[in-house]
Amino acid sequence: MEQRKAEIGVQRRVATGSRTIAAALREQSLGGKAAGMDRSEALVPKDSAPRIHTTAELKACKLARYVSIGERVVLREVTVGDFSYFERHSEAIYTTIGKFCSIAANSRLNALEHPIERLTQHKVSYRPNEYFRWLGVDAAFRQRRQAKEVTIGHDVWIGHGAVIMPGVHIGNGAVVGANAVVTHDVAPYTIATGVPARPLRPRFVDDIAARIERLAWWDWPVDKLARAVPDMQTMSIEMFLDRWESDGISASARQ
Repeated sequence: MEQRKAEIGVQRRVATGSRTIAAALREQSLGGKAAGMDRSEALVPKDSAPRIHTTAELKACKLARYVSIGERVVLREVTVGDFSYFERHSEAIYTTIGKFCSIAANSRLNALEHPIERLTQHKVSYRPNEYFRWLGVDAAFRQRRQAKEVTIGHDVWIGHGAVIMPGVHIGNGAVVGANAVVTHDVAPYTIATGVPARPLRPRFVDDIAARIERLAWWDWPVDKLARAVPDMQTMSIEMFLDRWESDGISASARQ
């Protein structure tokens, strides 16, 4: 009897939301086919709506498909592309983010600027409304901040605790190391680290980076992306490009 109770307890613990591991195994045993769908169709997420943690704070933001916003993330006037995600306790303002970007915890995009040229750099000079009834927000200073937008390309990884300063552009495929402070633009497919951040090394040689740019995989339809994932996992970057560049040529020939 006790053994039976223990087995029931284990079965309950393996449940993940409304789906159980047993259900997942049944799907796997179908070989990726269900209700007439092929394997790639079965792999496509059913719900593309952005997922926003209940503790996150967003104002005037635009979120694309499959975006995920983590715990206590604060975003103001931020545009986020398909599949990009913010981990917990990150902040961003006046920022445009491409597709498939990974924003690690505690990062800060477009860190606040203070008017250090004024008598006081305190916010009493640009947000006096927080202290005085009849004084409003300094609209000119706000416009100055908005003009220094941060732009982040596709497939960019922003490491834990990194700070991106106003007006910086980070190219496609770049990596920003943990706790880096980025004060200047980061070139595509470049790994930048340190305070202030400096280029450490390229992710790929120039020819490979150029081929990835031409492939523009981040714009693929979701079903094609699903089909490509196993090759991403098992092939070298050279083999992957050879395989999927030819896939694009074949598709063009069929049209």
